[in-house]
Amino acid sequence: MTFTPNTANSWQIGYQAALNRVRSQLTHAPENFPIRLAKKTSNLFRDRAATQANGLDVSSFSSVFEVDPVNHTAEVGGMTTYEDLVAATLPYGLMPLCVPQLRTITLGGAVTGLGIESASFRNGTPHESVLEMDILTGTGDVITVSSHENDPHRDLFFTFPNSYGSLGYALRLKIELEPTKPFVHITHLRFESATALTVAIKELSASAIFNESPIHFLDGTVFSPTEQYLTVGTMVSALPAGKNTSDYTGMSIYYRSIQSLAEDYLTIHDYLWRWDTDWFWCSRAFGAQHRIVRSLWPKSRLRSDVYWKIIAINRKLKCAEKLDTLKRKPPREPIVQDIEIPVDRLPQFLDFFHSRIGIEPIWLCPLQQRDPGVRWPLYEFDPDRLYVNVGFWSTVPLTNGERPEQGVKNREIEHEVTKMDGRKSLYSTAFYNKDEFWSIYGGLDYEQIKKKYDPQGRFLGLYEKVVEQQ
Repeated sequence: MTFTPNTANSWQIGYQAALNRVRSQLTHAPENFPIRLAKKTSNLFRDRAATQANGLDVSSFSSVFEVDPVNHTAEVGGMTTYEDLVAATLPYGLMPLCVPQLRTITLGGAVTGLGIESASFRNGTPHESVLEMDILTGTGDVITVSSHENDPHRDLFFTFPNSYGSLGYALRLKIELEPTKPFVHITHLRFESATALTVAIKELSASAIFNESPIHFLDGTVFSPTEQYLTVGTMVSALPAGKNTSDYTGMSIYYRSIQSLAEDYLTIHDYLWRWDTDWFWCSRAFGAQHRIVRSLWPKSRLRSDVYWKIIAINRKLKCAEKLDTLKRKPPREPIVQDIEIPVDRLPQFLDFFHSRIGIEPIWLCPLQQRDPGVRWPLYEFDPDRLYVNVGFWSTVPLTNGERPEQGVKNREIEHEVTKMDGRKSLYSTAFYNKDEFWSIYGGLDYEQIKKKYDPQGRFLGLYEKVVEQQ
């Protein structure tokens, strides 16, 4: 999508018409089926049960309405992808405070389902830079919510993150932006132990300085217990003499460069999407990292949403499972998870993960709540504590007659994360019982807000959505 700046808030006329249409859709939808969005794509990794639902057409809310380069804000439709949002803001030398790794993640999805990236150690997660939202509630009302103390709906503003559409849908969001520079200077630091890595994460996150330069981005990659890296990124205005930017949108693969280069330079655009071309490292499952296959694969199709479509086809036809059966291989359990644990528990968790799960590489991303005075009930952290997101996405072979649907390994990970006072992102399959789930994800707060803004239960409840997979 090409962004065309609107003048004199002219976008509000079309926006109001779109609001009227979506309100009408909800009002006239049969009450015996739950409400969902009519979306063709998704970045969720949990299956939906084959139930009937009312699909709301929200395609009118998939654009950037306005960028304010003076006040560093943007008015954005909730269904706008970060790819389109970044394309609209970078020409002004601005970007969102946190840009999740995959191009087709939507702003509304990142806020209601959480998101993270390498600026999260200083900027937190996407919902923390939201100034106000228009939320479509189960009553058919569209309510403008903010954090202002005199806002009668501020309870919905703070409870909305991690509600996954069970409390409503964000149709418009006003967000903060921050200045960028044209290039990012990257330094890859190697560590031979998780303990040394953890010490460095704490020191770099606290100081936000490396080699006398500010740290704008910080994440990590674990290839084995003795080969792990922190990648420090600093935005710069110009390239040093004799230096060029790397291109990881074609034959070269970004995550492999971490092992071979001590430093690197990317444009700010390419830095933000460095993981998308190969879906971190998951493109290898489709052969896209084989040199011959890659040379034939159209460059424009080396992107996460293309791989996601392949995954969807495989889920429908069960090609991988049938092939494993023919080869007499054991069944494999999908493990696609992001978890957050206190930084001091990282060595302990990695020891557990290497010995019990064995997926590599692993992604690390430090994060800390941006404003320690705020409480986000459905995904609550200690605001004075640094956490580390640990991401792992693959399958593991099962033994002793175990079946993938039992979630044996996923349950083991959930138990370990809870024991370490951590949290697990809910975009993927979850196995918690109700009592455990609500003890972690703000049960009392959720119940009160659900009754207030969706008294008739037009939207599926959070537990039903993310655990029972309806």
